[in-house]
Amino acid sequence: MKLAAVLACLALATPLHAADEPAPVKIEQAEKQITDGVQILDVRTPDEWKEGHLEKAKLVTLSKEGFVEKAKAELDPKKPVLVYCKSGGRSAKAAKQLREAGFTVYDLDGGITAWQKAGKPVVK
Repeated sequence: MKLAAVLACLALATPLHAADEPAPVKIEQAEKQITDGVQILDVRTPDEWKEGHLEKAKLVTLSKEGFVEKAKAELDPKKPVLVYCKSGGRSAKAAKQLREAGFTVYDLDGGITAWQKAGKPVVK
């Protein structure tokens, strides 16, 4: 097999997230976790939050200094957390930081944009 073909196969088999990071959770899985009582963390800005957020979510903006400390003040580190942002970029960063701080974290695939596109409710 040619090297290019091998590399192409490897690229398809390798997830786009880091090997030590779990894949983002799909909406259906997130809904089950919410029903089971997972903590919900929105890492967007206050202006984005006002446009709509998941019910029972807590807002801790990722871009603020001391993100992990603020999240620890809002969340129980012993309980799982579902984290989301607008489309998934910031929440992936937040999830990594929270995991490093000892949290069990699930990252909502596609963020609130995918959630709303699927017709799921938000509150304002």
